[in-house]
Amino acid sequence: MSAATGTERVLRTVTPIDGSVIVERPLASDADIEATLARAVEAQRRWADVDVAERAAICTRAVEWCVASADALGAELTSQMGRAIAHSPLELTRGFQERGKYMAGIAASALADLEVERSQNFHRFIRREPLGVVLVLAPWNFPWLTSVNAIIPALLAGNAVVLKMAQQTPLVAERYAEAFAAAGLPAGVFQYLHVDHDQVARMIADDRIAFVAFTGSVAGGQAVQRAAAERFIATGLELGGKDAAYVRADVAFDHAVENIVDGAFFNAGQSCCSVQRVYIDRQIYDRFVEAAVALTNTYRLGDPRDPSTTIGPVVRADAAESVRGQVEDAIKSGAMSLVDPSRFPVDKKGTAYMAPTILANVTHDMRVLREETFGPVMTVMPVSGDDEAIRLINDSHYGLTSSVWTTDADAALRIGDRIETGTWYMNRCDYLDPALAWTGVKDSGRGCTLSRLGIETFTRPKSFHLRLKLSS
Repeated sequence: MSAATGTERVLRTVTPIDGSVIVERPLASDADIEATLARAVEAQRRWADVDVAERAAICTRAVEWCVASADALGAELTSQMGRAIAHSPLELTRGFQERGKYMAGIAASALADLEVERSQNFHRFIRREPLGVVLVLAPWNFPWLTSVNAIIPALLAGNAVVLKMAQQTPLVAERYAEAFAAAGLPAGVFQYLHVDHDQVARMIADDRIAFVAFTGSVAGGQAVQRAAAERFIATGLELGGKDAAYVRADVAFDHAVENIVDGAFFNAGQSCCSVQRVYIDRQIYDRFVEAAVALTNTYRLGDPRDPSTTIGPVVRADAAESVRGQVEDAIKSGAMSLVDPSRFPVDKKGTAYMAPTILANVTHDMRVLREETFGPVMTVMPVSGDDEAIRLINDSHYGLTSSVWTTDADAALRIGDRIETGTWYMNRCDYLDPALAWTGVKDSGRGCTLSRLGIETFTRPKSFHLRLKLSS
């Protein structure tokens, strides 16, 4: 949240742990923004001349600095957004490290000239040039994982980056700056700003911003598009999902139960690719649901600073009330909650603490099946086979990821060809492979991060056509 104090405007971060203010920062002034963009433009011109190998080395050192500080950064993250301390450092030591180092490792080949067949008369090739200054708008739910997808490839490609982190996790932006300074990144190539939505819109409209990478809600993505509408710049929009899992009768049962439940409730369900809809073959539906409920009942909801806690609060009390509203509406329409609420006494209205919930007897006209939930709620439905599962999975405004749980790889491929998502998994979920393109369809957004295609996102092609010999 932000507030005005006299003539000073202040960003305040309220922890969901106990509702106290844990971070206060002044919001940037218009003069601050002007100076930041001016520095970025000048620094980018010099950075673009730095050899790709050196850019990669600096980015790798910055990633290593963050990983070495994972315990401290994880504790900060827990205090800001409420994730269980047992899980927070893993964001850095696993996904963040894997993605950052992978992209640095492939930068030289991904950015190499694309040579056309050469002849005695002509030399033709396509060179990837940096765009300029990239504005990264990153969310709070996985602030390190989502931001690294854009920051590192943008820098590798020779761009300057200005980061605006979500107001719930402002310290992440400050730690990035420390990491890049320690890694030897030239001043001005990476900067951050604490700004409000109106200031962001004005920055997007500024001619010095060449690309906007946004991760967040559909409404946020629409706001970014409106701000960019008067300019011919590209935007990358990762807008969330309503992701599905299909459990076939030939499933490796225990593996599926463990991973789907984790995919639904990790980070209190606050993930763009969390498993929110589970379609289960009727032959094993009762058995699967019973096992999933039993596993969910072992979760421990509580203070995320306690190492024994396995699920912490959602990000804000009003966010918890919004999720509870979806659940209550579904129950009024005939859904049934299967998890024993007495096992989670911390779950109380008016707080950010919410127990993991599994809903049965649901239908696709319920909000809990139509809208992104962003909380610890999983719905289960029986299906009669592949065709029904495919129809139900595709019956969504979102299309980020979906998964099938089966021992038949050929069936998984056949089904995947008919699923409307950016990523299709077999026997896993809620994971981003840095070698694969991260993208969505429908209201899950557009654009691409990760993989060599994700590095290309932050470049423009320039064709070179050299005639070497002139006819006599």
